[in-house]
Amino acid sequence: MKNILFINTGGTISSSAAGKGLTPTQSAADIISAVPEVKEICNVEAMTLMSVDSTNIQPEEWVTIARTVHEQLPSYDGIVIAHGTDTMAYTASALSFMLGALDKPVVITGSQVSVLAEYSDSRKNIKDSFLTASSELSGVFVVFNGKIINGARASKVKTKSYDAFESINHPYIGYLDEDHIVYNEIEPSVYPEGHVYNDQYSPDVFLLKLIPGMRPDIFDAVRNLGYKGIIVEGFGLGGVPFKEINLIDKIEELVQDGISIVVTTQCLYEGGDLTIYEVGQRALEKGVIPCYDMTTEALTTKMMWVLGQANSPAEVARMMATNYVDEITMPILR
Repeated sequence: MKNILFINTGGTISSSAAGKGLTPTQSAADIISAVPEVKEICNVEAMTLMSVDSTNIQPEEWVTIARTVHEQLPSYDGIVIAHGTDTMAYTASALSFMLGALDKPVVITGSQVSVLAEYSDSRKNIKDSFLTASSELSGVFVVFNGKIINGARASKVKTKSYDAFESINHPYIGYLDEDHIVYNEIEPSVYPEGHVYNDQYSPDVFLLKLIPGMRPDIFDAVRNLGYKGIIVEGFGLGGVPFKEINLIDKIEELVQDGISIVVTTQCLYEGGDLTIYEVGQRALEKGVIPCYDMTTEALTTKMMWVLGQANSPAEVARMMATNYVDEITMPILR
């Protein structure tokens, strides 16, 4: 049997009613004791790293989790992390970039209902996660409702239902069928050499969702707050207005000041393409970085991670366009 480390960080899965609503109270050992079949899958050691509602998880906690995984993984065949669902996709993406190329599985899971509840989804998710962590997969994954999702492609799309997570713009890695994993046939990717553990990051990333009528001086306010990177969620394929209200010229000012600006789409599926319409091409001409089909969670955490290492806007643009963990599908040039 394989040796798997279980790390609890909090979230709904470990919550009970105390004080002002549900709050994490259960330890890693408590959760494992509620799912006894796990011990038939593997040898388990349990660790409670923190007990936090994932809404309160910040980039500092990503680093704490990443360092713990990095230190502990050599001693185990895989790791399962219990985490709140609300920011699980952000943590999964951040870990994907920080941990570097892995030769073992790191699985993140949680639940929509506490492990203490009779009809909770937690027991299935925990069991499925340990099956995945005991497999031959390598990398960071979200396991939820019987689905195995690339950690940098997961997104929470429902607030209450058990099928809360989907794989965005990328096939599911596989599915859990009872005690077996059914894998999807996915063409292997070629990753850059030298993607090693690095937990450096910059929190100075701002996400701006465009709405009709938004004033250009919003960019001045963001610049004055000291942000180094801005993610602009444009319309459709990534369009940015330039007529009656001109945001593109203001974006150009910030780019010339050395601020890295990425333009993405507000649409969940199929990604952006700034080359199709004038409202996208004009933004490209001003030096914005296209992000193609990355999720908002992956885009945000990747930009924080890149800004923690890159020494110039050109280096930021190069790293943002690099596919490290299948987080991005680059267009085929014809």
